[in-house]
Amino acid sequence: MALPKGTTMHFTSDQRLDDGVFEREFTLGEIPGILWTPASAPAPLILLGHPPLGLRRMYPGLMARARHSAAEGFATATIELPGSGDRPRWPAAEQARADLRRATEAGEPVTDEIIDALILPLVDKAVPEWQAALDALLSLPEIGGPVGYSGGVISIGTRLAVVEPRISAAVLFAGSFVPRAVFEEARQVTVPLHVLLQWDDEGNDRQAALDLFDAFGSKEKTLHANMGGHTGVPQFAGDAAARFFTRHLK
Repeated sequence: MALPKGTTMHFTSDQRLDDGVFEREFTLGEIPGILWTPASAPAPLILLGHPPLGLRRMYPGLMARARHSAAEGFATATIELPGSGDRPRWPAAEQARADLRRATEAGEPVTDEIIDALILPLVDKAVPEWQAALDALLSLPEIGGPVGYSGGVISIGTRLAVVEPRISAAVLFAGSFVPRAVFEEARQVTVPLHVLLQWDDEGNDRQAALDLFDAFGSKEKTLHANMGGHTGVPQFAGDAAARFFTRHLK
């Protein structure tokens, strides 16, 4: 469900980082978020996706991505996902996570039912919130567009690329479970894509990631696969993603 019309963004703190990047925390209704802007303005915007582990836990990595993007002339923003961080707990999501833990600890396959329960409600809730955040962000004078999406959960990025016409390009991080329904949505994606895949990601179904890449309908799509586990993305892979956004957002 989308946020009520008239939901406003309120900035709650700000600081100038040592490289000149301006960081501001905000709330959009009850949703926390962070905006980073470079010294040059107005700037194109990249939405920073992340797993539902909470902004506080994800902050160091998000800030590093934001500063790297700012050095290339991009503003970046992120929001807390439903049921994460300080947002109200979500019983259905808690149950789905418990079912996932139980299956993996028992060495059992993760069923389609568990994946659907874990991912699809999150996508349904998160995507309208991302769109509401985009409405508010694009009203700021320091944000000029166009807009890109970068990160995971890959199913959220896929849905956004289908339903949000203001997104011009996306860097998607493989590494999360993908419901079968998302494969059908992927066929509707037409924006340029740059997909990052860690070949030895211990929590990722590599073949599912390859099948999803194959399903994307974009005429321009690149798969950047690297050896290593989930957190071992090499710096040069990030540099390639930055060049991708420079081509498509500037």
